[in-house]
Amino acid sequence: MTTFFVTATGTEIGKTYVTCGLIAGLRRRGASVAALKPVISGFDPRDAATSDTGLILKALGKQLNEQNVAEISPWRFHAPLSPDMAAEREDRPINLDALLAICAGADHPDRITFIEGAGGIMSPLSPRFTNLDLIDAIDAHVLLVAGTYLGTISHTLTACEALKARGRDPWTIILSESTQSPVPPAETARTLARFSDAPIIVVSRGSEPPSELLSLLVR
Repeated sequence: MTTFFVTATGTEIGKTYVTCGLIAGLRRRGASVAALKPVISGFDPRDAATSDTGLILKALGKQLNEQNVAEISPWRFHAPLSPDMAAEREDRPINLDALLAICAGADHPDRITFIEGAGGIMSPLSPRFTNLDLIDAIDAHVLLVAGTYLGTISHTLTACEALKARGRDPWTIILSESTQSPVPPAETARTLARFSDAPIIVVSRGSEPPSELLSLLVR
């Protein structure tokens, strides 16, 4: 079907929460779904179940074991830093050719595939290669996750401009409700809508992705 790259305006915004919700929601609709989190930093094997990789495996209905972890996240780094910094500390740089091959190979005509990035859209994966470069190289639809905190409008529109410069407007902007929002999320969505033609969907904390978002992914 389609490959979607889940990225965000920054880190700790809610990418994994959104990704897992989309996987679970689509599976309940009977859709065939696959997912990758090819690069993850801050990974501790002792806490694999609560890691982004572990949560994605759970959403997919797959067992948490070494083989499945390696399949979902081939590059795992211990330090909770940007991937390029974490990789440098372990003297284990990310092989970009291999990364591109794995991401491109995840596309399949009979399923929906999610590829979740590491950190924000401009987080470096190597000294001169960012998540935006990866998005551009694999030609995936972009799900841009943003928060509803004070400052998110500027951060979101900046991310949209970075995508636009590559000819890649977001497929959908997903507002993942922050713990502290200065205004109701719907008000933030209305403001963003004045500057972006992309659909803007609010995902409230503790709730499942709305049906309109799931419908957008299978249209």
